Amino acid sequence: MKNCVVIGGGIIGLCSAYYLQKEGHQVTIIDQSNMDSGASYVNAGYLSPSHIIPLAAPGVMKKGLKWMFNTSSPLYIRPRLEPDFLKWVWAFNKSCNPKHVQRSIPAIKDIALLSQELCDEIRENENFTFHYEKKGLMMLCQSEKALEEEMKVAQLARNEGLEVENLTAVEVRKLESKAVLSIRGATYYKCDYHTTPHEFMEEMKSYLLNEGVQFYTNEKVEDIEYRDQKMRAIISTKRQLRADEFVLAAGSWSSMLTQKIGLKLLVQAGKGYRMNSFRKTHITIPAILAEAKVAVTPMNGFTRFAGTMEIAGINQRIRKARVEAIANAVSKYYPEISISTEEKADAASGLRPVSPDGLPYIGKSNKCQNLTIATGHAMMGWSMAAATGKLVSQIISEKKTAIKLSSFHPDRKF
Repeated sequence: MKNCVVIGGGIIGLCSAYYLQKEGHQVTIIDQSNMDSGASYVNAGYLSPSHIIPLAAPGVMKKGLKWMFNTSSPLYIRPRLEPDFLKWVWAFNKSCNPKHVQRSIPAIKDIALLSQELCDEIRENENFTFHYEKKGLMMLCQSEKALEEEMKVAQLARNEGLEVENLTAVEVRKLESKAVLSIRGATYYKCDYHTTPHEFMEEMKSYLLNEGVQFYTNEKVEDIEYRDQKMRAIISTKRQLRADEFVLAAGSWSSMLTQKIGLKLLVQAGKGYRMNSFRKTHITIPAILAEAKVAVTPMNGFTRFAGTMEIAGINQRIRKARVEAIANAVSKYYPEISISTEEKADAASGLRPVSPDGLPYIGKSNKCQNLTIATGHAMMGWSMAAATGKLVSQIISEKKTAIKLSSFHPDRKF
């Protein structure tokens, strides 16, 4: 048995703690927040093997430059003269090529499918009751161009063995018979699941507490005691914690800590927004509004509208223009749905950790023997969380990992 400290109490940290305690390790979680907000609570709730294309894909950098001065665009990169940001942009640009996408697809698919399988097991084995449905995901398109692009992606998914159909507008309306839709057509990924995020988070926290996992909340890790390629302790605002093994699952804040061990982990915060509507929307199947990059999820008792990728440093500012862009997109695709002023005012944001190539960092760096890194999942944190936690526990328990980790190595070159 090892004494393990998990830095970060989001979905990745909780899943890592879950599998570590299952292996018999002593586990402590430390987080700078109260563990009741952030990206793990405001996401779209998808477990989506359909999302096989990484963020760093051909044409994305070009779009990013085009949208750089449009604060309401789906992808907004705020230019700034910070060395870490400039290195990230350079690496991101290098990754936006077809070869990278081709290499990434199998890795993304494997970890997402493993997560689905593990999420099923967690719910069954622990008698969890969090909202969890297997209704698939539709990519709704208003233009012929977008539909053609989505059909190309759908074919790539089929080649990987994923279940996906191309649908006409009439066929979509048969599936969503009560919702009024303004679309040209869609692709329908039957392989995707969805959840209500806060329900899973609360249930998992309660379980871990009952199993003896120690929680330290509202404690920021400020320093690391490091020598001979090992972390000896972390120093927070309130205490010093020693351990045999450490897990870094601090999301967008992870690179600040790796710098203390000489590891320049390229991570940028990618802000996403969400709005909830507790009114009747008649939406029953999760969807992504393809041109607008807005996610629509029917959750337990409400409908969530989420979207945007705002790479503008670590800040919690809610930009009104981005909220309005999401609201306008919803009304454009669903003409009878209008986001109210109150719902807009209640908008929340979360910071997703984005690596330059759109793939997470999972594993140990050569810089440190007892630090397992688990961050950089971008928009796929929810989809990859359970699998990431399992892989973390296998690494620390010195077992063979369920899938190959070479694509996710923290020391990979860009």
